Amino acid sequence: MKEFILPVRDLVVHPGLTVPVFVDSPLSIACIEAATKDKKRLVLCAQHSWSYPSSAEQLFPVGTIGDIAQVLHMPDGAIHAIIQTTDVVNLSNISVEKGIFSGDIDLVPILDDSNFEQTLALRDKVTESMRMLSSSRKFKVEKLHAVIQNYPIAAFVDAVIQMADIDTDVAVDILKMKTWREKLIALLEQIMLAIETEKIETNINRRVQMQMENGQRQAILQEKMRAIQKEMGDDDEENDTLSIRKKIEKSAMPSDAKEKAMAEFKRMRTMSPMSQEGGLLKTYIEELLSMPWDKSSQAPIDLKNARDILDAEHSGMNAVKERILEHIAVMKKTGKNRGSILCFVGAPGVGKTSLCKSIASALSRKYCRISLGGISDESHFRGHRKTYIGAQCGRIMDALKRCKTNNPVIVLDEIDKMGRDWRGDPESALLEILDPEQNKTFRDHYLEVDFDLSNILFIATSNSLNMSSALKDRMEIIEIPGYSEDEKVKIAREHLIKRAADDTGWDVNNINIADDGIRYIIRNFTSEQGVRELQREIASLLRRSLLQNDGIDVKTDFTIDKIDELLSVHQNANMTNKIGFSARL
Repeated sequence: MKEFILPVRDLVVHPGLTVPVFVDSPLSIACIEAATKDKKRLVLCAQHSWSYPSSAEQLFPVGTIGDIAQVLHMPDGAIHAIIQTTDVVNLSNISVEKGIFSGDIDLVPILDDSNFEQTLALRDKVTESMRMLSSSRKFKVEKLHAVIQNYPIAAFVDAVIQMADIDTDVAVDILKMKTWREKLIALLEQIMLAIETEKIETNINRRVQMQMENGQRQAILQEKMRAIQKEMGDDDEENDTLSIRKKIEKSAMPSDAKEKAMAEFKRMRTMSPMSQEGGLLKTYIEELLSMPWDKSSQAPIDLKNARDILDAEHSGMNAVKERILEHIAVMKKTGKNRGSILCFVGAPGVGKTSLCKSIASALSRKYCRISLGGISDESHFRGHRKTYIGAQCGRIMDALKRCKTNNPVIVLDEIDKMGRDWRGDPESALLEILDPEQNKTFRDHYLEVDFDLSNILFIATSNSLNMSSALKDRMEIIEIPGYSEDEKVKIAREHLIKRAADDTGWDVNNINIADDGIRYIIRNFTSEQGVRELQREIASLLRRSLLQNDGIDVKTDFTIDKIDELLSVHQNANMTNKIGFSARL
């Protein structure tokens, strides 16, 4: 036989209690009146929804059945009923007719172990735990003591559920348990969980409060400092901030770069100037502003002047110089760095790097050399992410910043000596930089904005062709052969003697050395394709002469016998050192 079901909101009651129920919903009133008319008992059942349920799915399948002891009709139409609960019941076959719920019931037996020692000890433990929770939940534990003294344990369990504000789902699970000991254990678990949650929330609130207080204190002190600086006419920080904003607005950055800079500037304004992140953002904005977005060397290209510079600074290499002049002629015609990337390949000392300097002088452009020997990290070219400690932009962007122009001559020296390891492949990044179709929108990891590298004249140098085919495909290989003996004599006469005199403090007019003497040095004291060792021997010759003359550059004729006398001592000393080193090994 079906019993009437009264849905109740956030109310779970145990059997053996007298429960007052106040209802003002027409459907709830109709349910109580129907149960009273048919002289039936009433099941108090918790509901999932906040509003009055419309289907059986919105009711919990467990409730408490009781007798209707009294019904009072209030003047406003509401009903005040007294229900004496008797048993916990499982509900099934719930139906609803005109908003009134009814269903079959199945009694849930509860073992009365309320007087057992373990149960009483658990009740006291729950009371003690509620005392710990009372400070944050703002309820009086004395009420629980009054309940313990005057009411059964069911009233104690219900009072704890209400005071601790335990969820309805958990309260229903506790209602279904078959012993008071199980119910008290479940209550104790929920209370301890609430206590730990309160501790965590208290710690979090304390930390937030401390941070807010520190932030407010710093903000107040900073405002006072600004006010003092304004009074003294020395508000450098504010002036610096305003200066950065004006620089961004007046900068020739592309629109996307300017938006990025302005966004980071707004973030920086919200932070304390003393904070680490604020300093990093300021550094980043200054890096963006220091880039030569629209600054370039505008000197016109003069082919005759370029030829004169190459001839004056380099003897021989006529085929190489002609190819360079062809490249410059194309640049003059097109106004761009069209054509392949030049790569000078040759033995050490043949003048590859100095030739690159001469090209920069011929074009009236800034010159920067980047040594690639031993580089094995891709970030050397692409830069580091801003999130890294010590992050900085790549070497290409750093070279542009130092040159202060966007069209310098950048020499990639010793391109054949790059490495590769777990940190990345630098050659892959270099391929993008040297590709005219890709380097127009090169993006450095630190700057995070596109930069046009197509105006840069890249020149590579290498001692060998030990490079990948992809890298060689990007460049035009120009081999620089070793010098002949006559070319070495001419280079020594025009350049090396003067350079060695400057290095050793000699007056070049006091040095008298014939071509035969230079040839003697080349044949007997050097064995190279370039002239680097020849310059060292000439400098050694001058040093030995200074030693003999007490540091005075006496005008000297460096004959073959004199050269042999001075350099043989130096050569014998070197051989002695080598023999001694071998003996130690």
